[in-house]
Amino acid sequence: MISLLKDSSELKDIFEKIETGQRLSFQDGVRLFKSRELTAIGYLANHVRERIHGKKVFYNNYLNLNPTNVCEVACLFCSFAKLPGEEGGYTMPHEEIREKVRCAVEMNGIREVHIVGGLNNAVPLDYYFDIVSTVKSVNRELFVKAYTAVEIDYFAKRGQMSCKDVLVELKNRGLDGLPGGGAEIFSENIRKKICIKKMGAREWLDVHRAAHELDIRSNCTMLYGHVEDVEDRVDHILQLRKLQDETGGFNSFIPLAYHDDNNPLARYVEARETDGITDLKVYAISRLLFDNIFHIKGYWTTVGIKLAQVALSFGVDDIGGTAFSEKIMHAAGAESPVELSREELVELIKKNGFQPCEVVSSYDKIFSTQ
Repeated sequence: MISLLKDSSELKDIFEKIETGQRLSFQDGVRLFKSRELTAIGYLANHVRERIHGKKVFYNNYLNLNPTNVCEVACLFCSFAKLPGEEGGYTMPHEEIREKVRCAVEMNGIREVHIVGGLNNAVPLDYYFDIVSTVKSVNRELFVKAYTAVEIDYFAKRGQMSCKDVLVELKNRGLDGLPGGGAEIFSENIRKKICIKKMGAREWLDVHRAAHELDIRSNCTMLYGHVEDVEDRVDHILQLRKLQDETGGFNSFIPLAYHDDNNPLARYVEARETDGITDLKVYAISRLLFDNIFHIKGYWTTVGIKLAQVALSFGVDDIGGTAFSEKIMHAAGAESPVELSREELVELIKKNGFQPCEVVSSYDKIFSTQ
């Protein structure tokens, strides 16, 4: 079949590069995004995905923990954060965090806690550090994936520390890995439109470089479907690929679809939500461009369960996880369920003819899936 598709495709040269293991270029990525050959692109991405992972599909059983939604940055695309003093702001005390984690362990058998939140000047810096210790006090075996590069940079500036010193302190408290949030789109022109107060691309990359040097592995992300163009997407992916060449520290790449509910971005610029074709292209082309990041995560909370299932045939090998207590995407209008049980995820994967594999974000062990 691949020869039939290749012979009739305007992407014949890209087929040949994929078949022979050659690295795709910036121009190749732009051509793929501008191509209308969705079936061919999906076939290529699935070919690469099966070459790496066979029929395995990975998932996590985890709790989302957002300790505070009070944030001084106010990114235009964010529907979750509240400015200091704004109605609806909250900050969880450590005892509430401990109880929330304990219940998730006992009731849902979670293996991982994902921690991100706002930049809240009203709490002492130790509040953030102690959250990691608090989670580990419930169960030392929990994998703690905590704080975006933006939060790490914020902690460093507040504490007059280096980002490396912050990471060392967090690692000593029990930090196991970093999430990939805050990357958005690396184009500085786009960042001026959507998150002008947020750290720049170079600083984001520097934080993850420092984490990787300390053997703290991380994820990486891209927020797409707002005001960026295809060239911005490809440039973003290739900057991540370049850092991965240098450090090898990224576990997975997670495309995040923009949602425009309850945030001001769409009012100020011509932002638009994504469509299914764009979502599938982002997944598939990411799989083709990232020859050095093994996992592409189809975060079902952003695109919905049905499209996430389809994405498993468009280069995605990780469907996300149970996402207990997810708030950030749903505040922006995501229509997916707030959470899925482990059993529901397993059934969803099996219906597609794949083999479910439960992991934590390090992918260093596969847990038994019945």
